Amino acid sequence: MTYDATGVTLELATKVLEGQPFSTLLGTRLTSFGRGEATLELDIRDDLLQQDGYLHGGVLAYAADNAITFAGGSSLGPSVLTSGLTISYLRPASGARLIARAHVIHTSRRQATCRCDLTVHDDDGTATLCAAAQGTIIATGNSTA
Repeated sequence: MTYDATGVTLELATKVLEGQPFSTLLGTRLTSFGRGEATLELDIRDDLLQQDGYLHGGVLAYAADNAITFAGGSSLGPSVLTSGLTISYLRPASGARLIARAHVIHTSRRQATCRCDLTVHDDDGTATLCAAAQGTIIATGNSTA
């Protein structure tokens, strides 16, 4: 088992993600977790596109929010919520797979500030940075694990 600093395993974090109905609907996968970092992936499907054929910005914001929350949770523990999030859309997202990589840039006892890069990957493996986000995660003191 892979543990992070809080003692939460990748396996437990994956169960938390799988317990989110919206994440299940999108088919999101947690591919790495721990030590102030988390990576989420999802396959880009036609039903996730906006009218011009690009991945909808709401899907990008969702992925950033969840990746940042998991990264912050690996530092603060499993009982966390997002208290703020900003995202910059850098270019239209078009590809086969979305990867959201988040990491903690600062942490205190009750709060973590995290950054997230969102890249789309073509079938041939070419990666394109399409958005960047920053968010603040707070410890709630509730036990969800």
